[in-house]
Amino acid sequence: MRLTTLEQTVRARLITSDHPDLPIRPTLRYTSAEPFAVHIDFPAHVSADDEGVTWMFARALLEEGLSSPTGEGDVRIRPHGWARTVIEFHSPLGLAMIRFSTATLRRFLLRSYDVVAPGTEDLGPELDHGLAALLDEV
Repeated sequence: MRLTTLEQTVRARLITSDHPDLPIRPTLRYTSAEPFAVHIDFPAHVSADDEGVTWMFARALLEEGLSSPTGEGDVRIRPHGWARTVIEFHSPLGLAMIRFSTATLRRFLLRSYDVVAPGTEDLGPELDHGLAALLDEV
């Protein structure tokens, strides 16, 4: 299986209560090595410790969040009007809310389907070996 990675730097706005919305340039990333996941890489200047931060969540969560509020854990996604989508990242350090263009997220999602079509995701032999090791210990 050939590994393919899709990366797209996008414009977004960090929503804060203390300051006007701050423009940021995160990178959306999808790889066939992790077919169920989407990554968002944030530049160092927007993190609490001045190091880059990556959040990973289900591709299905992104798909659902473009049309209706979804998520119960660390990542929650919801439409914000007809043209924007807000992704909330919850951590022990607090809450970060990022507003994206819905069209940009939808284009990225559709491009990820060209890498691995929905319903054809396969974790391959790594999953089989992991399950075998886990079940041998039971």
